[in-house]
Amino acid sequence: MGSNANGVSLTAFLARVFLHDLRLAFRNRQSLLNPLTFFVIVIVLFPLGVSPDSKFLSQAAAGLVWVAALLSMMLSLDRLFQTDYDDGTLEQLLLSGQPFYLIVLCKQAAHWVVSALPLIILSPLLATMLHLPAEHLAILFVSLLLGTPVIGLIGGIGAALTVSLRSGGLLISLLVLPLTIPILIFGTGAVLASMEGLSVNGHLAFLGALLALSVTLSPIATSAALKAGMAH
Repeated sequence: MGSNANGVSLTAFLARVFLHDLRLAFRNRQSLLNPLTFFVIVIVLFPLGVSPDSKFLSQAAAGLVWVAALLSMMLSLDRLFQTDYDDGTLEQLLLSGQPFYLIVLCKQAAHWVVSALPLIILSPLLATMLHLPAEHLAILFVSLLLGTPVIGLIGGIGAALTVSLRSGGLLISLLVLPLTIPILIFGTGAVLASMEGLSVNGHLAFLGALLALSVTLSPIATSAALKAGMAH
């Protein structure tokens, strides 16, 4: 394992970065609860605004949960690097001597734990409220588990590109949303295929491949964008 100038191992350094981001998130409870509250409100209000018919809701449940999860994650992307950029923490991390792309990956992992994991845990309950049959809940859960990290990793690139802007929330959404459409299609498609008695392996394999590709390439692109932003 590599070490920085103070003799701290790479693993210990990355663990500190990860735990530091988690502590910051839990201190700011409003930003922590906003995505989850939005997620719940969208799903609860949908039957009231469209149709309470159980057959219709069971068909729409997977797509609704996925769209709500995607939009909920968008709410917190503009804060992914902004605080650390404003107070100079990002610059210190860049000068730490540790691989910056791994630091970025740890920060994105902490963001996923805070913004997406609660949604995933809550999704089976909300999908049940939408009359999604119980035998398909596991597929929905797995698809979200594979797909939401990809959304976060792609969103990290958008957040890095706009980190030097004062208000980049809308711009992040414009940059990121078109790139997340395949994830939405295959995530929803996995549940719909299961409901029709078809194989879900192709859908889940595609999400898994996107996750592997994103974990490999996204931190590199994000770190390069952050370095460019800090250079201005």
